[in-house]
Amino acid sequence: MVDFPTTLDEAIAQARTATQAALTAGYTRLQVELLLPELKPMQPAQHYLPVLAEYGTGLKVFFTDAGAAALARRDWGDIPYHIQSIDIAGSRQTTSVEELVTPDDQAFLFVAPSSVEVGLVEQLCTAAGERPAILFNPRMDEVGAVGIGYAARKLRDRFLNTIEPCYYLRPLEQAALLRCYPSQWQVWFETNEGYSLIAEELEKPTLERLDQIFAQVSGVQQSPAKGLFAGLQRVLKALGQ
Repeated sequence: MVDFPTTLDEAIAQARTATQAALTAGYTRLQVELLLPELKPMQPAQHYLPVLAEYGTGLKVFFTDAGAAALARRDWGDIPYHIQSIDIAGSRQTTSVEELVTPDDQAFLFVAPSSVEVGLVEQLCTAAGERPAILFNPRMDEVGAVGIGYAARKLRDRFLNTIEPCYYLRPLEQAALLRCYPSQWQVWFETNEGYSLIAEELEKPTLERLDQIFAQVSGVQQSPAKGLFAGLQRVLKALGQ
């Protein structure tokens, strides 16, 4: 039984546990999403990384640009793993996928890749082969992302279908959607006593399915799509933000 996280630290701890369980089960392409508004990925990613400590110098952490990578090197202190930018065009040190993914690398973490980088991230994951590759708080499903056409969306969807979402936390209006591998997708409803589990689904529920679930809860009749962020302040407070 998975408990609903009451702090951000608890959510990150759950994400680490889910990651380890998925890796043990044989999954190598994973996704971790903490979909909280205004949450910057740098610090949560740092707190998440102990789950990959066993890889030591064989772990490579990718950021989307050289500036973010440099900031992490400065702020994260003395670390055994490598921090790298995937911005091939803007990097003076790397010029190809082959140089970004080397035979000595054992695992890869991509911090907040966006729809713009989906093609490159897919190439890097392909180059990684059976080595673990984890997307942490990806922004690949951003609505209206600049420069993302139909072909790019198809590529993104195809790529994301190869990835196991081992941890997912998203606030809805007076509720939240949670998945912590190996548990099913869970819908939690906010009550005066906290969050109560009201449904479990084998697959990630669509908005239509969420409508059906919420219609069964007294006083909740509108679509989560219409009021998706109406209750975010309460959820952020519960998570210690």
